Amino acid sequence: MITFYPGPSKVYPQVAKYMQNAFEEGVLSINHRSAECMEITKSAIQLLHEKLNIPKDYSIYFVSSATEAWEIIAQSLTSQKTTHFYNGAFGEKWADYSSKIVKQTDRIPFSLTEKPSVNLALNAEVEVLCLTQNETSNGTQIKDFSPFRKAFSESIIAVDVTSSLGGIELDWANGDVWIASVQKCLGLPAGMGIMICSPKALAKAEQINDRKYYNSLLFMHENFAKFQTHYTPNVLSIYLLNKVLSDISNISVISEKIKKQAKDWYDFFNSSDKFGLNCLVQNIEIQSDTVVAVQGDEQQIKAIKERTKQAGITLGNGYGTWKNTTFRIANFPAIEPFEISKLKEILQS
Repeated sequence: MITFYPGPSKVYPQVAKYMQNAFEEGVLSINHRSAECMEITKSAIQLLHEKLNIPKDYSIYFVSSATEAWEIIAQSLTSQKTTHFYNGAFGEKWADYSSKIVKQTDRIPFSLTEKPSVNLALNAEVEVLCLTQNETSNGTQIKDFSPFRKAFSESIIAVDVTSSLGGIELDWANGDVWIASVQKCLGLPAGMGIMICSPKALAKAEQINDRKYYNSLLFMHENFAKFQTHYTPNVLSIYLLNKVLSDISNISVISEKIKKQAKDWYDFFNSSDKFGLNCLVQNIEIQSDTVVAVQGDEQQIKAIKERTKQAGITLGNGYGTWKNTTFRIANFPAIEPFEISKLKEILQS
């Protein structure tokens, strides 16, 4: 089975071997407070810094999911209100989660054809600015965060990079909190999230001093200072993350490859008159590098999905508004060139 589903997506092939190793080495049975587990956690964190070029003074935490991290931001980093820029389902869901916890949630939606403009909120008082870097539902992307950092220099900027962490290079200085899950560009089974915080974010957490929840950021930080988690963790996921990070190249190399593949995909569909498909996102300034959304009429999309399924290939379904008229293609590092070639052959047939 070949899968282009944009999450959970294809895992790196070596994960099968590492899962067997984990069983044989007794990793599945170790105490999560043990020295062995702390060493695995420490190594995974160090490798995230090294392979993804995360600044040394940024703290890294393992949580259950990126969705949990949405709640942590609302609980531990927000005193009055959050401001959410979004143009798709997952950005909107994040705002929905925040609204259940935070006193005020400001929503600033923008269209599928435009870049999010800081001018939309320049007159607003922004405490925590929430941005979805890569909107998985529609294949859009915010490529440059520097205008937001400049315009909201005093604010906490939180960025959801669930569909891009491990796939493209990120400019860490332009965000204070970065959140993701492992089942996409990191090529691992679902079951763990990653939260990355700048010193500025931790200072904000200390100011708010939230300690009411088991996953309060300060409580998490105290545990991770000892390379322990604030809960009984998915030890296998941490172990597999550690192993896969040891294998892969630096993110600068991976990012170059992914961006080239993305360009090839967009060029492919832009010249697809003979089979009648086109990219949902036409503005090249906001086209995602890691999730390509493809549009056609409803019957055509249905037929393509049936044809690829018969060939042993799984495409991502359309999402939300575009459920029946699009499919999505994951452009993640674990996907191999021969798989891309096979899908292109079927789409052209």
